[in-house]
Amino acid sequence: MYKITTRSKKAEKQFYDVLNSRESIPEKLEKLKRDPRKELDAHKLKGKLKGKWSCSLGSDIRIVYEIDDENKEIVVVAVGSHKVYG
Repeated sequence: MYKITTRSKKAEKQFYDVLNSRESIPEKLEKLKRDPRKELDAHKLKGKLKGKWSCSLGSDIRIVYEIDDENKEIVVVAVGSHKVYG
């Protein structure tokens, strides 16, 4: 199982704001930690976010992350509405 981490204060704040906003988020994050490439409609991103992944935590909440297989970490880059891609 992977663990979820952040490497910036901004991503950490976004992550915890969303985590505390809905009761369903913790359960979804547990699924993501089991398989960050397949759960929650995870998909690779293109363009300026190439190399990163994204999935849905709710109808209007996205999480953008990198996968560090060596350390078994999901590194959160941004969390929010579709604006996180911009």
